Amino acid sequence: MAGDLLKEAFPEAVLNIEEFRGETSITIDAGKIREVMTFLKENEKLGYDLLLDLAGVDFADRSPRFMIAYLLHSMRFNNRLRIKTTVAEGASVDTVSDIWLAANWMEREVYDLFGIQFNNHPHLKRILLTDDFVGHPLRKDFPVKGADFDQPLQVCLEEER
Repeated sequence: MAGDLLKEAFPEAVLNIEEFRGETSITIDAGKIREVMTFLKENEKLGYDLLLDLAGVDFADRSPRFMIAYLLHSMRFNNRLRIKTTVAEGASVDTVSDIWLAANWMEREVYDLFGIQFNNHPHLKRILLTDDFVGHPLRKDFPVKGADFDQPLQVCLEEER
């Protein structure tokens, strides 16, 4: 039902709809993510009023490289929906933190661990790692061993720059 309503309201934004084991995943054009998310929350037939999760995924061998998955829940209708969008490396996507307040911290986590920028986010800064940490540890190209802590921290930071 959500897929049909979205295709009707945003035919150019809906890139793919998948059904698997009773779960619906809809891939949306990143440029339309705010409009689509606002529609999903405010539409009386859908009412996705709860953002359960927002996660980043790195597909290092694909273009665009990153995917963001939003897991939504309608308390009124007890439905779940996964919205996905892709983001190229160095590109950004609009924030949904003003649509669902919970997105504030989730977007900060994705920014911290993947380096994906969120436009118009109220306070986009690292949340899990220190401000002087170099890199984004959930990227596929991040060194598996991490920084060499046998050397002084300043030496490690200078080597990675």
